[in-house]
Amino acid sequence: MTPSLHATVYGKVQGVYFRAWVFDQAKSLGLTGWVRNLREGAVEILAQGPDEALAALKERLPQGSPLSRVESVDARLTDHDKTYTEFEIRG
Repeated sequence: MTPSLHATVYGKVQGVYFRAWVFDQAKSLGLTGWVRNLREGAVEILAQGPDEALAALKERLPQGSPLSRVESVDARLTDHDKTYTEFEIRG
């Protein structure tokens, strides 16, 4: 099991470079995992790495990309059964 941050971000977060912004934040913090759009207009994130880096990403999510408008963030620390070796943007 790998310590992970699982988050869903709601608001104006699709079509505003939010996934690319999350990718940049995760890479700068040395995190692995993925970010993807959800059908209902939210964005889902699974990030893995040191506790301090996961906490930093969690703190940054409400800020969002310059064009986004984050309304709420549902984020929790969890243990994930799969370990990722890089951070990627998914569809």
